Amino acid sequence: MEQTINELQDNIIEEFSTFDDWMDKYALLIDIGNALPPLDEKYKNENNLIEGCQSRVWLHAEYREGKVYFQGESDAVIVKGIASLLISILSGHTPQEILDADLYFIDKIGLKEHLSPTRSNGLVSMVKQMRMYALAFSTMDK
Repeated sequence: MEQTINELQDNIIEEFSTFDDWMDKYALLIDIGNALPPLDEKYKNENNLIEGCQSRVWLHAEYREGKVYFQGESDAVIVKGIASLLISILSGHTPQEILDADLYFIDKIGLKEHLSPTRSNGLVSMVKQMRMYALAFSTMDK
């Protein structure tokens, strides 16, 4: 059975809550990013580049059988970890589920307060882009 967006977020919150030290949390974030499958070179283009990120972040979305599937990559390890978290939570859900999702894990794991302003902007830009894809795909079935 597939997990809901909130169940996936709760798993991540639990995983991060085992660490008190932010250096350990960053290490976990880097590990999560390193586990992200590499993005096919053909998707590393201007169309998939996210505006508002200091580092380069590519986000590719596909729509299959009523669900949105994301792939992404970044040239910065922390940002790649953030992208990987977002992808693991939102990928494989319907456009409406993505649009309705309250991504509370970002605050719960303390990510927002421990990111530099530029990385924080990048995080917001990634979420915005994922919602824009979901919105675009939501009109396809109508």
